Amino acid sequence: MKVSIIGGAGRVGSNAAYALQIGRIVKEIAIIDVAEEAAKGEALDLRHGTSITGSQKIYSGGFKELAGSNIIVITAGLRRKPDESRLELINRNVALFKDILREIKEVKLNPNAIILVVSNPVDILTYIALKALEMPWNRIIGLGTLLDTIRLRSLLGELFDLDPSGINALIIGEHGDSMVPVWSTATVNGVPLKDLPKYDEKVLEEVFDYTKKGGAEVIRLKGGAGYAVGLAIRTVVEAIALDKKAVLPVSSLMQGYMGINDVCLSVPTIIGREGAEHLLEITLSKAEAEALQRSASVLKETLRQIS
Repeated sequence: MKVSIIGGAGRVGSNAAYALQIGRIVKEIAIIDVAEEAAKGEALDLRHGTSITGSQKIYSGGFKELAGSNIIVITAGLRRKPDESRLELINRNVALFKDILREIKEVKLNPNAIILVVSNPVDILTYIALKALEMPWNRIIGLGTLLDTIRLRSLLGELFDLDPSGINALIIGEHGDSMVPVWSTATVNGVPLKDLPKYDEKVLEEVFDYTKKGGAEVIRLKGGAGYAVGLAIRTVVEAIALDKKAVLPVSSLMQGYMGINDVCLSVPTIIGREGAEHLLEITLSKAEAEALQRSASVLKETLRQIS
């Protein structure tokens, strides 16, 4: 299994590469970045650990290294400038992303390659990648709300003083302000959250609010997120590599899902060797279903505004 990481010398890309290395599932990792020296340094640093993690081919290079990749992870992106609006940042990232897509189109890709978009705004860029690359919809996936879901589960584990790996709580919709927590189906190993001793709806909403602000808080404290998103990327990559049929909230093209069309957002999705193999329609409360529709509308409006 070969994975290429575009933007691999950045914080997110390098953390993803490290997470994949210690996972020992991926055998070949290509670090691709316009910062060539930094990419070489990241690859060299990772190779120094292969006597512990096992025989893995790790190297840097240009876009030509995408050839033969089973999975291409795109993490490259720009940060907001002082006094820059959200839409201005989106337009700058869209422009950068389109440049990357043009480079990808110049390479003869593995016909079964899967694209995993991590760069933000991830739902918008996933949609743009679908239109530009003309690949089957199931082979272009956005990391979406998987990271938000991971954050929420970890915070709920702290709140209830329980093992967070046993907590099943989803966030769906936009990876952004309109994301939707699905409290109606949330459980801890089958036990509804509402049956736990410390259950309090107001506190749960506070936890969700903190989850939404989690990325911004990490940026404020240390300049940018990396570790958790690296693990989230590894979760998707290994689900594909091992054909796990894992159910993950990732972003893909909506084609009638709960009446939503022609936009990318996150819903529970079976992930395996073919990418997004099936979208699972779950039973939502009326408020959650309405919130998901609003999230889709927000994303469609953003798509209309970008240049």
